[in-house]
Amino acid sequence: MATNILIADQETHFFSDVCKNFDHAAQFTKHDAGLLDQIKSCNSVYRFRFPIRKGNSFEVIDAWRVEHSHHQSPTKGGIRYSEMVNEDEVMALAALMTYKCAIVNVPFGGAKGGIKINPKNYTVSELENITRRYTVELIKKNFIGPSIDVPAPDYGSGEREMSWIADTYATMNPGQLDAMGAVTGKPIALHGIAGRREATGRGVAIATRECVSVGEDMQKIGLLPGLSGKRVIVQGLGNVGYYSAKFLSEMGAIIVGLCEFEGAIYNENGLDIEAVFQHRKATGSILGYAAAIQEFTNTMEGLEQPCDILVPAALENQITEANIRNIQAKIIVEGANGPTSPEAEAIFYANGGMIVPDMFANAGGVTVSYFEWLKNLSHVAFGRMNRRFEENSNLNLVNMVEGITGVALTPIQRSTIIKGASELELVNSGLEDTMIRSYHEIREIYKSNPEIGTLRNAAMVGAINKIAVSYQNLGIWP
Repeated sequence: MATNILIADQETHFFSDVCKNFDHAAQFTKHDAGLLDQIKSCNSVYRFRFPIRKGNSFEVIDAWRVEHSHHQSPTKGGIRYSEMVNEDEVMALAALMTYKCAIVNVPFGGAKGGIKINPKNYTVSELENITRRYTVELIKKNFIGPSIDVPAPDYGSGEREMSWIADTYATMNPGQLDAMGAVTGKPIALHGIAGRREATGRGVAIATRECVSVGEDMQKIGLLPGLSGKRVIVQGLGNVGYYSAKFLSEMGAIIVGLCEFEGAIYNENGLDIEAVFQHRKATGSILGYAAAIQEFTNTMEGLEQPCDILVPAALENQITEANIRNIQAKIIVEGANGPTSPEAEAIFYANGGMIVPDMFANAGGVTVSYFEWLKNLSHVAFGRMNRRFEENSNLNLVNMVEGITGVALTPIQRSTIIKGASELELVNSGLEDTMIRSYHEIREIYKSNPEIGTLRNAAMVGAINKIAVSYQNLGIWP
């Protein structure tokens, strides 16, 4: 799979694909051409190189940080650690972040970062040196800060790397009260937020559930409404794929297929996600899992097995003209960024399919990153100030109802009603509300003009209109 992705990346211009989607959607807006060009363009592209010691020798690392749009501040976006990362990819991902934030009404501009390494080839100490040096380079150019540009995890990075970034930034900015707000995706112990790790996958699951809940849309593509019993194939068993599969399963879907770089497994009766995860953790591969009826050493074959919903949650450009006609799913929910090429999308829709676009489907991560950023700026955990007050208010209400009715609730009933919301519950509630509202906002645009054609175009139209209003209100200075 790695070879296929690399070849595809060389042959495809990711940023160009994003711009094609933008240009097509822009036809359905009424904004000035110059304003549209400003929205589409990357405002700042910073490419830099820095040396590290690796053993007794030196190695030069290529890295990028792109700030796509300053219509809102700060800008926001993850840092990708991958030997396949390049400037075009980082620009494309930064642009997608701009549109993604606008779609889910998160007040950030879009940004993205990339470090051209394979993390597996470095020790923990070397990765720490790389991450800290990358952060220092951003600090020197004013490309990071709680009110400037706020990184987050992406492919190849996680809580550990975000901790190093947070510590480096705080060390280089002594006394800055909001220093921890310079990066999100941190562990709870370092001012992170409950629910961030699983947020993107949870958002994908909620987006899928909302899509299949609309009976009118499901009838058109030949499916019954509701997630219950829907057969799902998930590509990728990393953070996004694992939690997408986990929450979809909890919502009633049947995970029939899982695909990873080493291969794919399939069972029409369903796979136990946790069992597969533990098997891979123990053996290093999803292959050899006892309950799999079929195995494929070519992971791309796993995408082509019978299912209702396909969730590509790995890397970009996985579904192309070369394999789209073999995809049997009726719905594709893009957990990854840019997994479907524009040409493949056109064919899929022409054949009666439906795609829930990445700009919306995987926005759970940036939504909860926004909550973490707010927590860092306020310096207080969600629920801490009002949880006990809510519980006491609920207790008084329960006592009053029991006194009036003469009916005593059981201890379990009382505790369920009285309990105040925890930070995790508040975060999940805010995420769910965001995803539900945003999906139906996109769908309204989609239904309002049949010529828009796809949910991706509808999402982009909504994003363009919101960003245009911001730029128009800001004006131009000087």
